[in-house]
Amino acid sequence: MTQATQEFTTDAIGKWGEPIEFAVERERIAAYAAATNDPIPAHAAGDMAPPVFAIVPAFQALSTASVGVIPGELLGAILHGEQDFRYHRPIEPGMALETRARATGIRGRSSGVTVTVVSETREKGSGELVNEQVMVPFVRGAHTDEEIGEEAPAHALDEAARDSAPTAEVSQTYDSDQTFRYAEAAGDPMPVHLDEEFAKSVGLPGIIIHGLCSMAFTSIALIEHACPDDPSRLGRLAVRFSRIAFPGQTITTRIWDRGDAGGTSAYAYETTSDSGDVVITDGLAEVR
Repeated sequence: MTQATQEFTTDAIGKWGEPIEFAVERERIAAYAAATNDPIPAHAAGDMAPPVFAIVPAFQALSTASVGVIPGELLGAILHGEQDFRYHRPIEPGMALETRARATGIRGRSSGVTVTVVSETREKGSGELVNEQVMVPFVRGAHTDEEIGEEAPAHALDEAARDSAPTAEVSQTYDSDQTFRYAEAAGDPMPVHLDEEFAKSVGLPGIIIHGLCSMAFTSIALIEHACPDDPSRLGRLAVRFSRIAFPGQTITTRIWDRGDAGGTSAYAYETTSDSGDVVITDGLAEVR
């Protein structure tokens, strides 16, 4: 069933929400690394947060900004469409962070509606910018004729690159309990990741992997290929979530070097599951 345009609260677009505070603990960083099978020593020890951990302090602010635009009756139709992180400095234990977020755009698509939401996370007190994020919720089956504000920055994979040989190829396997560990460490207890019967009741074959858990897996592949000596050199990580993945599956990430410009090396990537589905597409990493 399509939804009426006026159900989206477009006057919320462009308005910053109240900042939300988050205290960074070494144990929380290490738990997130363990929940994403991250072997990188600085992450596993809790000395420096894995790149996708940045969602943890920002999740509440981003979610609040999203539901400020999307009507309540459509919340069950939301899928995570895209995620784009820009890193200015690593998250480290002992930091006190503040995150604010706002919706910046809305677009009708052929099969639903996308909402662009941005956030900025700063260190409390100094105001130093730690990271910026763009999240794109996709509301399946919804309808709007509105085209308001900004779309997410482009990070599409060049089709010519997809047809060429990758410079690296990395395979990783989800554990059978991956979603349970990730839900606790990330603070994301959505029932489609934890409850088999609920997942089936909404038309899924069973419990599915969190999209951001898959993104965390790919971040490990990128770091180990592009900057294993210093993970803090990762400056940007952006993806489009394409298909779902399941516990026990093996995913393979193909990475293409896109060259250097202005002190930054760029890498395109795409991740496929062992069932042949493209789980993550339009992947882009930038390394300083």
